Amino acid sequence: MSSSMKKVWIYLENGTFLEANSFGAEKTEVGEIVFNTSMSGYQEIMSDPSYAGQFVTFTMPEIGNVGVNEQDMESAKAHAKGMIVRKYQARYSNFRAENSLHNFLVDNDVMGICDIDTRYVTKMLRKEGSMMMVASTQVSDKKELQKILENSPRIEDINYIEQVSTKEPYRHTSGTFSYREFKYNTAPKAEAKIVAIDFGVKRNILNELVSAGIEVEVIPNDFIAEDLIEKYNAKLIDGVFLSNGPGDPLVLKREQEEIKKLIEAKVPMFGICLGHQLLSIAHGYDTFKLKFGHHGGNHPVKNQQTGLIEITAQNHNYNVPDSITAIASVTHTNLFDGTIEGLRYNDTPTFSVQHHPEASPGPKESSYIFSEFLSLIKR
Repeated sequence: MSSSMKKVWIYLENGTFLEANSFGAEKTEVGEIVFNTSMSGYQEIMSDPSYAGQFVTFTMPEIGNVGVNEQDMESAKAHAKGMIVRKYQARYSNFRAENSLHNFLVDNDVMGICDIDTRYVTKMLRKEGSMMMVASTQVSDKKELQKILENSPRIEDINYIEQVSTKEPYRHTSGTFSYREFKYNTAPKAEAKIVAIDFGVKRNILNELVSAGIEVEVIPNDFIAEDLIEKYNAKLIDGVFLSNGPGDPLVLKREQEEIKKLIEAKVPMFGICLGHQLLSIAHGYDTFKLKFGHHGGNHPVKNQQTGLIEITAQNHNYNVPDSITAIASVTHTNLFDGTIEGLRYNDTPTFSVQHHPEASPGPKESSYIFSEFLSLIKR
């Protein structure tokens, strides 16, 4: 335990009280605690808008050793409430590094918690499920922390989409990044144009869409379906993409109703993660919450169309119900727990996946899905 670090106290809703050390922002924060099994990519994870409202426990024990850099940002800033790690490495060493993880968290007002038994925390979450917690560098009394937590809203009561979605439309023109040449790949000539609805989209999703040959305009979450239907009928756009994002999809009542209109108009659509869940709800099949969610870069998924196993990146707490097979075909299945990972709807030009084919971090075995979207909208 480093004597130069400030102490931090943690209280979980199951009554667990822990003391650890702090790096990053010094404050009191409430959020949901989850665990992530990725072996790399802590910066991409912290800057993924889907983690808004959550503390991320990393099972990888050494965090901070490669610093941070602008290239690996998945959005404009870090969105998670905080990160919990076994050992924080203040001395970073990487030729791409531009700053330390500590400075990055301070600049983004995000907590860092270290010198804690993350194996114990992860096993507890696997057994009891994701739960709410409070962490503080200012309050050390267990009962006071308990009171703070009990008087704070739960993550499912908060619409984080309003916080993470873009406020103004914009065009995204960058393709995927080449780590061999350390530059963005030249985007191919666009063969189709889509509108991407931003519920908390990751940059690398947009990069993959562009690299697949798709022109992308990103719009806020307060979209009007009639406007998009009018553009589609006028051949100004060829389809709609529904992005990933944070929180409980059942909270997003307005978005669900607008997506229903797009479905009825048979506008071609592709959804990832939250977009996948919203499509299910809009079709009349409500999502349910998983015990501890799927978060990591090493989850096996079976492609039911090819029979191949793909190792995928995952980040979600909610899932679509098995009953949706009444109106859609399952294209991908999670081999950890048998949950649905991909759907192709029977009567509309719509498909979606629960996992993240853009990875970042994670394997690229599912990146072909972006080309499938191009094929769908060209048809």
